[in-house]
Amino acid sequence: MSLIEDLNWRHAVKAFDPTKKVREEEVDKIIEAARLAPTSSGLQQFRVIAVSNQEIKEKLVKGALNPDSMKDCSHVLVFAAWDAYSAERIDEAFDYTTEVRGLPKGRFSSYTDKLKEIYLSQPAEVNFAHTSRQSYIGLGLAMAQAAELKVDTCPAEGFDNNVVDKVLELDKLGLKSVTLLYVGYANEEKDWMRPMKKVRIPREEFVIDVK
Repeated sequence: MSLIEDLNWRHAVKAFDPTKKVREEEVDKIIEAARLAPTSSGLQQFRVIAVSNQEIKEKLVKGALNPDSMKDCSHVLVFAAWDAYSAERIDEAFDYTTEVRGLPKGRFSSYTDKLKEIYLSQPAEVNFAHTSRQSYIGLGLAMAQAAELKVDTCPAEGFDNNVVDKVLELDKLGLKSVTLLYVGYANEEKDWMRPMKKVRIPREEFVIDVK
């Protein structure tokens, strides 16, 4: 199938079958799509926490708008972004880049100095808003990869970030949760979205052509 066909196939699943688990190799592909996502300055300002442990999922439920999906899906992928920029994080990312590419360390120092000048002068909440936006690029690619694999998903912002951050101890990693992706297989009897037509506005309304 083409990507467009895959995207037409997918929908935000509202009920998952707890008896059906997604194979780890398929979950790995979904996460790999997120890992390969482009990010601002190539810094990869977010991480993915893959939760399959049922006891942990039960602890994450408090404050979730769809707790059954969180409990019944195969995996909960937590997209968590850097809580703030730091000189150390910027240097670490570019040191790794030069190492992988076989370039001298500090090759991009003029650029990293500029990044530090911009980000380190901004409030942490402004920086977190920026790092959070990077995670959504990964989220989109993860959903597209899942659709190609015919694995059901539902992105979720309806959850208590404080609960997720505390249960997963994200503060120790310098991260804060942004969004979740429920991954699994739909319960075809309970998933009320499945029989409904996909609704998107027509192209002529969606696209503003400037020629």
